[in-house]
Amino acid sequence: MEIIIRSTENQKKELIKKGFGKDVTIKWMNTTDAISGMKADAFFDFSFNDENFLANEFSDQPIVFANAVSCLSKEINKPNYIRLNAWNGFIERDIIELACNNAELKKAAERILNKLEWKFVWVADSYGFIEARIIIMIINEAYYALEDNVSTKQQIDIAMKLGTNYPYGPFEWSQKIGLRKILFLLKQLAKQNSRYTISSLLVQEIQQFN
Repeated sequence: MEIIIRSTENQKKELIKKGFGKDVTIKWMNTTDAISGMKADAFFDFSFNDENFLANEFSDQPIVFANAVSCLSKEINKPNYIRLNAWNGFIERDIIELACNNAELKKAAERILNKLEWKFVWVADSYGFIEARIIIMIINEAYYALEDNVSTKQQIDIAMKLGTNYPYGPFEWSQKIGLRKILFLLKQLAKQNSRYTISSLLVQEIQQFN
């Protein structure tokens, strides 16, 4: 089986660490490589842009796994696309979250993922899947705590890791994922539920680096 993977260098390192099945051939692309004429059994787009779907046109591939955390399948509106949660820090986890509303496409995806020897779980086609939604809420609450001078970033990170056995503290997570990605997902979720109302300090921090 032949797989094409488009990724950043950091994502590539995480994926190599995760490993692939013995009968799988991987072709790597970076985010600037031309894709015209490339064919494989499946395409993994770990550099998918949730904010601009037109920049992610791989309709000629038989099946595309897109790192589409902050949008829904109906918004992508491409019949060969499957959403997966591959934010930085999530690729390396034991189980990958996926979402798809097409039963036949799910069966095809399962055959590919089993060949890759990756563990996976199908979840509801919702913004943020499950894990990312929980993590960004924790990050947002950590920024509220910082606003209220509860403690420092470093101390909050240490407290969360010691208290919950998380691999990263909320501010460490925010650096790995990227604040812009976090803000975009929070905006999507806040439209549906006020508990995702965004910390003004989080917004200010993004504006400082623009």
